[in-house]
Amino acid sequence: MSIQSYIREIGRGRDGAKALTREQAADLMGMILDDKVSELQLGAFCLAMRIKGETEQEMAGFLDAAQARLNYFTAPPANNPAIVIPSYNGARRLPVLTPLLGILLAREGFAVLMHGSTTELTRVPSQDVLKELGFAKAVSTCELKPGELVFADTNLISPQLQRLLDVRSTIGLRNSAHSMVKLLQPVKHLTLTLNLTQDHQPKAFLITSYTHPEYATSMRKTLELMRGNAVLMRGCEGEAVADARRAPAYAVIRNGELAFERESEKGSVAPTELFSGELSAKSIAAYTSKMLSGLIPIPKPILDQIAIIKLASSKF
Repeated sequence: MSIQSYIREIGRGRDGAKALTREQAADLMGMILDDKVSELQLGAFCLAMRIKGETEQEMAGFLDAAQARLNYFTAPPANNPAIVIPSYNGARRLPVLTPLLGILLAREGFAVLMHGSTTELTRVPSQDVLKELGFAKAVSTCELKPGELVFADTNLISPQLQRLLDVRSTIGLRNSAHSMVKLLQPVKHLTLTLNLTQDHQPKAFLITSYTHPEYATSMRKTLELMRGNAVLMRGCEGEAVADARRAPAYAVIRNGELAFERESEKGSVAPTELFSGELSAKSIAAYTSKMLSGLIPIPKPILDQIAIIKLASSKF
């Protein structure tokens, strides 16, 4: 189908729009990522999907197209899978502790890939905190090593998706790419066995999050369709790290099937007494360094999150 035909299907409003099949969604997103649509058509797509909302089949199709065009990192055969952490929201009212999570997982022996880009200029992004901590951004894809954390700009793993994310600065609204990047799988595990089908290739574990409760179901169903490995949780200000004040709910998906769930901690959110001062990359990095060196305790919800990730990946 042409881009005009797809827009005609999805652009009839929330009640009148038709859902695309997974194959149609992959075809449509392929045109967009291959830059085969005009700026006007791209804007029409973004607004139409914003109003309509993506079905799980559509999101799986969008991801099929994106995955086929990614620049992949690799991970060696290992007892522990590589860990992938998308970080796109950053700090707004609370310090962003996603870098802390990534560093602690690397200390546990995982190969960790964190990816992201600055999507909100009023927030402090993880990459700025990591820079203050001495972590340089990756300049090319590479083989991830157990015990190391690597940060990659979205533009490195998918320049096409970065362009789609950048549309927000023009039209002022998020689009499908902002959901896609939270479900990307930009790591391929090297394997000693070469005769595995795509569905049975070892896959990295994705640590990802939702902000609004309705996305818990849609993201979980999409991960099931993608036969993914993931720890899906309620995010802290949109980040895939546990809120330091109270443990969130978790759903662990392994090879597309629900392995186990954990309920959120009950009760009101406790006030935070661990961090004070203005939010900046420098202050958050200093706060993170104190926890890494043992000068102040690591919040229990983050330690619990690491335990859940280790349990989720233990039968990899």
